[in-house]
Amino acid sequence: MPERRDYPDPMMPERPRRLIDPGRPHLVAGALLFAASLALFWPGYAEYDTLRQYEQVVSNQLDDWHPPIMARLWQALLPLGHGTAPLLAVQLAGYWLGLALIADALTAIGRRRAGWAVLAAGLLPPLLGWQGVVLKDAQLVGAALAATGLIARYRLRDRPVPGAIGAGAALLFGYALLVRANAVFALAPLIAALAPVRRPAAQFGAAITIVAAVLALSGTINHRLLGAAPSDVTSTQPRYDLAGIAVRTRDAGVAALPAGTGATLRAAQCVTPYFWDPLGDTPACVAALAPLATRSPGTLYRQLAVAALRHPAAYLAQRVAHLNMTWRWLVPAHLPGAAPPTRSEPNAAGIASPGRAAAAWQTLAGGMVRTPLGWPFAWMIAALLLLAGAGRAPRGPARRLALGLLASALALEASFAAISIAADLRYHLWPMLATALAGVLLIERPPSRRATRLAGGIALLLGTPALVARAGFADPPQEYDALLRWTPPVALLPR
Repeated sequence: MPERRDYPDPMMPERPRRLIDPGRPHLVAGALLFAASLALFWPGYAEYDTLRQYEQVVSNQLDDWHPPIMARLWQALLPLGHGTAPLLAVQLAGYWLGLALIADALTAIGRRRAGWAVLAAGLLPPLLGWQGVVLKDAQLVGAALAATGLIARYRLRDRPVPGAIGAGAALLFGYALLVRANAVFALAPLIAALAPVRRPAAQFGAAITIVAAVLALSGTINHRLLGAAPSDVTSTQPRYDLAGIAVRTRDAGVAALPAGTGATLRAAQCVTPYFWDPLGDTPACVAALAPLATRSPGTLYRQLAVAALRHPAAYLAQRVAHLNMTWRWLVPAHLPGAAPPTRSEPNAAGIASPGRAAAAWQTLAGGMVRTPLGWPFAWMIAALLLLAGAGRAPRGPARRLALGLLASALALEASFAAISIAADLRYHLWPMLATALAGVLLIERPPSRRATRLAGGIALLLGTPALVARAGFADPPQEYDALLRWTPPVALLPR
């Protein structure tokens, strides 16, 4: 039986309520889960990127390789505590606040079980485990989820969003858009879906406007408003792809690279679909790409466009090989970069690791990421199936929010086809969570037999090769220095 919906009478004024009311169990549960998560992961895991950004925070010497907006927030919170703890509290608070507000709103429209399912999604060990790591990816999830929850609390009940709530959500979305360079591809469609705009054409136009505005203004905000020095981070993508084209075109010259550069890059194992790092950390690779070092990002992207048109097969092989790696389809079973850490990186900043209970949780998460729960391509298939079946769901605010979340997840995953240089699972946390929430919003009853057969057939078609690859491919090295010299089985490189 479908769950009963009790929509409130729009003519009746809403009774004022406290933010956390014992009569509203989902809010109480969200607060308790926040407190438990904070205690479990305190003071937060620090990875290599965490420590490098913390050095900038303490020295006040910022560059845009790491998000300046996150550094400035960290500096503002330092009086509250040393190290990672303040930002851990911020990202966990946003995470559980957003989930609790969505769950509470679902209960208000008669979908209490769906509300509990939303909170259960937040407890998935791979998702919560990465939320205990102080990184820009977890900051994005926390801020975006809190903003979504603030707006959804009213949208799901078909009520107007109060001005103060809308302003708070806009501030959180603004932070999320700046904390990751590719966040705009995920958040623009979601923001458009949450806006008071119903026509699809208007929503699409709003999303495109947001993307254009963020791409045009982010550099100015980072450098002039937030005071970060420019780095070469914006040139890594075109350099990675130009090197990938050069490696696959034998001895032809590519862009500013002379003929023979491809042979040099092949000999030094500079190009791998796993990540771009050998091109920046291996001296022979840095020397081979020296002709590109002084080119501006705009020039490099223009040269990449020309090279891709002249060598389309090489460019396609470069991107497909990387996409397979970052979506984790035909890959070895123990591909690094998926499991959340069980201890912080050694450091001289005095940042400690969380305790044994947190390490046990992370170990559980590490086992689960080797299942389809940790395969981005599986989540993407789920998102596509949900999108295809969304027409069966009742029209209304829940379906609109679900469609916005699915558009957000799929837009970010699609952006990796052209803009991605590393294969870490943490880059996919938002699409995974957005897909899980969309599933809760859309599925009110068991799926039909036809839908079950279709989903099972697609899972068998794409999942079987994934399982065969994981069973047959040799395990890659787990140490960073060895990964710099590792060539994955599906690299699409010339022999």
